[in-house]
Amino acid sequence: MAKAEIGVRPLHDRVLVRRMPEEMKTAGGIIIPDTAKEKPQRGEIVAAGKGRVTEDGKVTPLEVKIGDKILFGKYSGTELKLNGEEYLMMREEDILGIMN
Repeated sequence: MAKAEIGVRPLHDRVLVRRMPEEMKTAGGIIIPDTAKEKPQRGEIVAAGKGRVTEDGKVTPLEVKIGDKILFGKYSGTELKLNGEEYLMMREEDILGIMN
């Protein structure tokens, strides 16, 4: 999904993330009902800002890019609903890692 379709461009070191669905079953084959599931802590970056602005006015580019699959903390970011879909807006520092 392109930035124009979303209608939001993150500023500075912020990224817009779409949550990735979690598995419906455990490794042992037990199906998890919707009421017991937690929100996923994995997502895909759909839009990103230009980078962190340092005190001397220089822009440090982000390490992540659009399309990266990431891991983030349980309470990271601000939830947004855009065009009927749910997203998270968070700072790059809230990202725990990039999935390979």
